[in-house]
Amino acid sequence: MKLIVNTDEHCTETVVSVNCQYISDDIEKLLALIKMLDMKISGRKDGRDYFFDIADIVYIENTDRRNILYTLTDTYEIQSKLYELETKLIAMDFIRANRNCLVNINHIKSIETELNSRLILTMPKDIKLIVSRQYASEVKQKLEGYHV
Repeated sequence: MKLIVNTDEHCTETVVSVNCQYISDDIEKLLALIKMLDMKISGRKDGRDYFFDIADIVYIENTDRRNILYTLTDTYEIQSKLYELETKLIAMDFIRANRNCLVNINHIKSIETELNSRLILTMPKDIKLIVSRQYASEVKQKLEGYHV
């Protein structure tokens, strides 16, 4: 892959152009990451709305009928339903860990397999998230594409 960057002080908008023979898995990942840079999501805390880059979200969890967005530093309530978020975020390095949780795979520190076919994801601050058996194979498959 060749990377070419052209700078022009008269340029008013950044344009990213990808020239390729066909769209491979690597190209799809690249496009998802580029889209992720431009996408924002809002969360509410203490009567204020905050806006986040998708990449800053560690995971989103449905708890007590509320959707909570977790960043590295804090938690925020969001109004969107989990299934709506999944539709938007699944192409951007998010995976469904269980019925109540979406995880940004870029924040996973380690993965452990349990005897009952569940997975345990270790996130920043040593937070443990359980991947149910129902979603374990999908998670493994998605993560296989990220091995170096």
